Amino acid sequence: MIKAKMIKRQHESLLVDIGVPIFSILLAFIVSGLFLYFSGYDPGETFSRMLKGAFGSSYAVSETIVKAIPLMLAGLAVSLAFRMKLWNIGAEGQLYMGAFAASWVALSFGDLSSWVLLPLMFLAGFIGGAVWGFIPGALRGYWQVNETITTLMLNYIAISWVSYLVFGPWKDPASKGFPLTPRFTLSGYLPSFGDSRVHMGLLVAVVIAVLFYLVLRYSRWGYEIKVIGESQNAARYAGMNVARNMVLVMLISGGIAGITGMIEVSGITHRLQQDISPGYGFTAVIVAWLARLHPFSIIVVAFLFGALLVGGFGIQTFGIPYSIVLMLEGSILFFLLAGEFLRRYKIILVRKEEQ
Repeated sequence: MIKAKMIKRQHESLLVDIGVPIFSILLAFIVSGLFLYFSGYDPGETFSRMLKGAFGSSYAVSETIVKAIPLMLAGLAVSLAFRMKLWNIGAEGQLYMGAFAASWVALSFGDLSSWVLLPLMFLAGFIGGAVWGFIPGALRGYWQVNETITTLMLNYIAISWVSYLVFGPWKDPASKGFPLTPRFTLSGYLPSFGDSRVHMGLLVAVVIAVLFYLVLRYSRWGYEIKVIGESQNAARYAGMNVARNMVLVMLISGGIAGITGMIEVSGITHRLQQDISPGYGFTAVIVAWLARLHPFSIIVVAFLFGALLVGGFGIQTFGIPYSIVLMLEGSILFFLLAGEFLRRYKIILVRKEEQ
């Protein structure tokens, strides 16, 4: 009789590394297409409208880039922690805390010139997110508290804190009841490219990606991150301070996510408001894994997911629910995780002798 057996792959294959993620995405689109079909929608027409909504005009492309920027930054943020096998699921909360801290600077020191105010907002955004990353990092590094749980719980504290501010002490009296802070002064606006909404956050994301690549590939600290991620016992045997590195990685990871929040309030909304993020921090997890944690790949994958978001907004005008896009994201993550298993193991058929 024939029996299926799974064995661990001894060598990495470029074909498998590239083919499995592509196949995972195709399966996700097939499943979503079947769901659309049985829900009474034309899959081909729906995906065509999504494509046109994301790339059909120069405005559509610019909006795709605008949506991709926070995904780039948040994806880079979580990828750093993931490399050390630290599961930072708290980028959403770290983004909110960065937005809060940057908004406090903008609202308190709005009279400063942009050359002073914007760097202060960047610093505040980084610190706000870094504090929210430091807490689970310290708990994990020194007391072995599961960081998946702590980062996830801290998300809701951060989101609720921002909601309290925009509904309460920071609410703009002229907002006609909407949960918004007063608008920042022009000094707190992040410069944009031409007449589009594409702002300097794109350049920030690319610079951070380059820095990550250089640090992770050529620095001693990057080597320590890799070793600790592969084996903490081996890292300790080699004299590496595992706990300190965990705290530092989570701190920087949270700080980059905090910069994401700063860029959103400074580059797009120009004020703090409720629901400043439609889930960028959570989508960033999919982006990072789909890019295999490579900094430059994250930039590309984030752009594609930005197109998915913008195209999803476009299909709503035709009566198709946006939940279809959310389901597609979830399907991609599901098949991606399954594909990661197949990337590590291969299935072979063996003949088993009958007793």
